[in-house]
Amino acid sequence: MIIHIFVSMISIWNFLGRVGGGYFSEIIVRDYAYPRPVAMAIAQLVMAVGHVFFAFGWPGAMYIGTLLIGLGYGAHWAIVPAAASELFGLKKFGALYNFLTLANPAGSLVFSGLIASSIYDREADRQAHGHNYHIHNGGSFFSGMLGLNEPSKCEGSICYFLTSMIMSGFCVVAVVLSMILVHRTKIVYANLFGKSRS
Repeated sequence: MIIHIFVSMISIWNFLGRVGGGYFSEIIVRDYAYPRPVAMAIAQLVMAVGHVFFAFGWPGAMYIGTLLIGLGYGAHWAIVPAAASELFGLKKFGALYNFLTLANPAGSLVFSGLIASSIYDREADRQAHGHNYHIHNGGSFFSGMLGLNEPSKCEGSICYFLTSMIMSGFCVVAVVLSMILVHRTKIVYANLFGKSRS
């Protein structure tokens, strides 16, 4: 039952993040002629903080983390297509947009299917064997996906601590890369939107 609540919350915050992120990025671009990737950096920073809340498992962290990650993720998907169209043009935007959306399933495969699941299984094995290090020998990645193995059980925030910190670290890397993009595209945005302000 509680899982449905968090899925619903992520969806609601994702929607509000798309609306708010799009609106915020338009203000930055139209009113100040500042590069849109700065809004991407802010969205990634919000997500990094949300993942830290998930990692430490403080009281109420699931609600706050869900709020921050949902808002950041939604804002990201409102900002990225607009920034891509401004930086690369509309001539081949369909192909570019489809390439951008490939990041979602690819990231899910790498982070959820490989990184998070192996960390979770390792922590579950530690709990099952009295915190002694034990290599999980439950089979291959595909046999786990098909449900051929007995699922490991892990309890506590330790199960997702390392995964959440890795995700937070990648969000911080995305902030740095977005700010590099801001620095490199200031002239482009000044030419695109600076003239319309005067």
